[in-house]
This record gives sequence, structure tokens and C-alpha cells, in this order.
Amino acid sequence: MSAEPKGQILDALPDPVVQRGADGRIVLANAAYRRLLGDPAAEPEIVERREPETLPDGTRRVDEAIRTESGVRWFSWTERELAQPDGTVALLRSGREITDRIESERALEEARARAEAASEAKSRFLATVSHEFRTPLNGILGMSDLLLDTRLAPEQLTYVQALRGSAEAFLSLIEEILDFSRIEAGRIDLVCEPFELESLVQGVVELLAPRAQDKGTEIACFVAADVPRVVNSDRDRLRQVLFNLAGNAVKFTGSGGVCISVERGGGEEIVLAVEDTGPGIPADRIGAIFEEFEQGGLKAARSVGTGLGLAITRRIVERMGGRIEVESTVGQGSIFRVRLPLRAAAAGGQAQPDRLDLRVLLVGASPFEPRCLERRLAEAGAETARALDAASAGEIMRAARFDVLIADVALGETDIRQLARAAQDGGIRRKIVLLSPFERRDLESPHAAGYDAYLVKPVRARSLFERLRPEAPPVRFADIPPPAAPAPAVSGPLRILLAEDNEINALVAMKSLQKLDTLVDWAKDGLQALAYAEEALSGARPPYDVILMDLRMPGLDGAEATRRIREIEAATGRDERLRIVALTASMVGERERYSETAGFDGFLLKPFGFEALAEAVRPHRSAAA
Repeated sequence: MSAEPKGQILDALPDPVVQRGADGRIVLANAAYRRLLGDPAAEPEIVERREPETLPDGTRRVDEAIRTESGVRWFSWTERELAQPDGTVALLRSGREITDRIESERALEEARARAEAASEAKSRFLATVSHEFRTPLNGILGMSDLLLDTRLAPEQLTYVQALRGSAEAFLSLIEEILDFSRIEAGRIDLVCEPFELESLVQGVVELLAPRAQDKGTEIACFVAADVPRVVNSDRDRLRQVLFNLAGNAVKFTGSGGVCISVERGGGEEIVLAVEDTGPGIPADRIGAIFEEFEQGGLKAARSVGTGLGLAITRRIVERMGGRIEVESTVGQGSIFRVRLPLRAAAAGGQAQPDRLDLRVLLVGASPFEPRCLERRLAEAGAETARALDAASAGEIMRAARFDVLIADVALGETDIRQLARAAQDGGIRRKIVLLSPFERRDLESPHAAGYDAYLVKPVRARSLFERLRPEAPPVRFADIPPPAAPAPAVSGPLRILLAEDNEINALVAMKSLQKLDTLVDWAKDGLQALAYAEEALSGARPPYDVILMDLRMPGLDGAEATRRIREIEAATGRDERLRIVALTASMVGERERYSETAGFDGFLLKPFGFEALAEAVRPHRSAAA
């Protein structure tokens, strides 16, 4: 093909094309290239150039921004080498304008950078606000606890309990907002590790039991025998999911109760169901309850919560690879089912129920505890029958023989005693009463009422089977656990250095520490804490067993003070590492940020209660004794 037709063909192309000889000079340029630069012989001014890419066939691609007659424009050039008749190699470049694409990419990058900066600013804001909220809350809750430990008139007690309840509600609101913000920012990481599923479920139930029992309702649980005993998942997030769902159920259920059940689904799927006898959710509201700031109805929205709990729960479940389903009937109750892919841990296996060759009669009107007991007993091979009251139970006992009677004290003392007599007449050899610590006062002497054993609600599966073993010893009813009491004081005395700039929080902490039989020095800032610690490490003052170090203090903050204390400690050659616990009102990233670099041994999140404070110093108790 002659040069002229070739040039005509190239001129017809909309994209710029240029050919350079072996010496690098332009020997051919099409019309599009000439229009682009004006002077075809001129070298284009390259404003910006990206890293070239070589394709498998030897072709090179490179993106360049060049200065043109109409300003700086971006082109993607394709370069190919062409063998010439004289044996030299020419370079053919064809370009396609990509200015719009580059500008769009850069706009997206800038928008992403702005979003990330905004997200980071939001996280910093939340960390600061969390600290500022938690600090006074620690004082309110701490002072409330101190007041509740004094002698109060009934009216005063009501006021203080209301004060504490409001502070706890505010703290719960802060937790929900922080959780939701972390999830929205994509900062929820799952930590998968093996754990016992039934223990986790039982722990949630026992934690919520006092709330339910205070309302005159119950909470129970059942874990099927074919569910893996140990699973691999994020234990803390799963606990949060169950606690949110079951806590909501307890909150909205005025009579009856709540039940958490765990059963196998298809494949490795585990189904965790939370069932209640609450008011139910209208069908047209079920989809909305998982949205942010929504509740089951307008009345509920005005009276409880922010509507974030279920939104957070759904996000966590989806992050774990599962889903939530809801069934509800207004006036009857709801069932929330969480379907999760929970893989059995290698060393876990399945729980093997005890084998029982027994006939058991269960008597109780509550909706869930007798049902859960019946399912456990059936899995163990026992034959069971259920009755709602003493009269129907008596008819059943007259018609059939039983080995064990399990009766709920909620039936009332008259029915309980009547059942015991009927069981005695019917030859039932083991009689067990179900009670909660709060119902103990309703039955002064279970033994005098005719029972030889008890089970505390919510009933643990292991406790049930221990009571039913033929060799089980008689139970002394004096051992029935009373309602939870304040933790016993830690033996001591321990020497504590408290570094806290807030006077009210320092007063609360010192009063609580005094109950733990400790001697406390108070440092009002990081510099004073460093000076006290240095004196103790050098022998100028008695050594400390534990330092409680607030992270955010004016001047020298807690993290830097701790770093310097660790340096002094290393220089003194101290054999035993001094225990330093960080006090923080913001856990947004602070545990990860400081645990390694600053050298803390633990973290105590404000507002903290007496138990948490005791636990923070308890690991050092034996060393001080």
C-alpha cells in the first residue's frame, strides 16, 4: 500500500495515531493527532504519566496526560513495534482519550477520601463523646451504689433506685449508638474461636433471669442433644445477639415468659430461637422493626429504647453469614429465629444426654420451663407427663405410676403441699420442687412441705440429671442460694495507686476500694501518678500492688505515664511486674491502641461497678497475702 492511501486511512480514524522512526522522530501522524497538538512535528508536553503495562503479546499500554490545544487531556496509548524494510524498528502509537474516565476516578477517590476522613472524624467524635458521657455517668452510678449501701428511708430508696435506673438506661443508649456507628463504619471484626454453645446460652438466660423474675415472668432455655457441644464462632457477638433478642422479649413480656432454644437446621446451620408470650407485633410492622430507630409500634417507641437494638442485631447476624426470621401473633407472642452457619469445633462433638429409665410427672402452669424439662427428659429416654395444676396432676397420678414428681413452687404453697401428699400416697420416690431464689420466701421449708430436692430456675440440664441420678444424695434446703448479694471483700490489705483527675470518680473508686480492704493513694494527674510510682519502685514509699490509671488526664496522660513507669520498672530490675489497669470511658480502639504499646495489664470500662473493680484488683490478691 502506498504512503498516500495509508495516510488517508489513518486520517479517517477518530483516535490519534503517530509513528516514530528508529531515531525517535515522528515520521507519520494522522489528522486526529495533528488536531490534538497543532504542530505534528512538535513533541507533546507530558504533564503526568502512569506506570506502563506490558501485555503478553509484547504490546505496551501507558496512560499520559498531555498538554493540547484545548488544555490538558488524558490519553491511553497502545504502543507496538513495527519492523521496517531497512531492518530498523519503528514505534506505532495509537491513543484513546480517557479524560472523562480519569476525572471520574479521581472524583470517586476524592469522595472516598472525604468519606474516610469523615468516618475517622466521626470515630474520634464518638470516642470523645463516649468519654465525656461515661465520666459523669460513672459518678452518678457510683454514688447511687454508695447511697444504696447506706440506711435509706423507703421513699429515699425509691428515689435512688429510680436515679440509678435512669443512668443505666442512658448508658445502654450510649452503648447502642456506639455499636451501631461501628457497624455502619464497617469496623465490626469477628473473632472466631471454639466455645461451648450451651454454656453461652445458659449464661445469657441466667443474666436475664432476675429481670424476668422481678416482673413475675420466667425465662428458660433448651439446647437439643444433636447440637454440637463446641462450635467455632464469635462468642461475644453471638452473646450480644441473644442478649438483645432475649432482653427485648423480657422487656416487652408482661406475663408468661421467654424461652431460648437451640436446634439443628440443615447442614451446618444452627437455629437459635427466642420465643415469648408478649404482646406480639402487627404483621405490617414486622419488616420495620429491624430498621434504625423503629419499634414494634408508636406506643412502644414512645416508652422504650431507641429502636437500634434489633437493627444492630440484624447487622451482626448478617455479618456472621446468617439471617433472622420473625413469626408473631398479636396478643399471643413472637418467635425470632436466628439461622447461623456454626461449624462444630474439631474437639467438640455432640453433647450426650444421660440415659434415664424413669417416669416423670411435671406440674406447672408456666409456659416454658416445664416444656424445656420435658424435652430434655425425653431425649434422655425418660417417659413424661405434664399437668397444669394439682387437681389434674392428682388424676394423672391415680391413673399411672411415676418415679419422680417435679412441681413448680409458682403453683402456690397449698397446691405444692397437696401434690407432695398425693405423690407420697402414690409411691413416688423422688419429689423435686422448682423455685427461683426470689421464690424461696414463698415456701419456708420445702422439706416440711414434703420435698426431698430442689432445682433453681432457670434449670441447668446438668443440675436436672444430677438430681435424678439414683445415687444422688439428699439435698439440704439450707443450701438453696439466696438472691445475689454484693461480692465479698478481697482479702488484703492491698496497696493501690489510683490515678484519676475527676474528683467525683476518684471518690467513688476510693470508697469502693475501701470496702475491698485496700490502702489507696490518689494521684490527681499523670505526673503525680508517675512520681508516686517512681517513689514506690525506688523504695521511698511502700510498693504498690496495683495501679488504676485513667487514660485521659491533663498534662501527662495515662498511656504515657504507664510507658514511663514501665521504663523505670525495667531499670530497677524488679522481678514481679507491677499490675497496671487502664480506666477508660471510651473503648473505641483504645484497648488495641494501648495494650501493647503502653504496657497495660487490663482495662476497666467506665462506668464500672463494685464487682468489676474487685475483679480488676483480685488477680493480685494472693501476691499480697
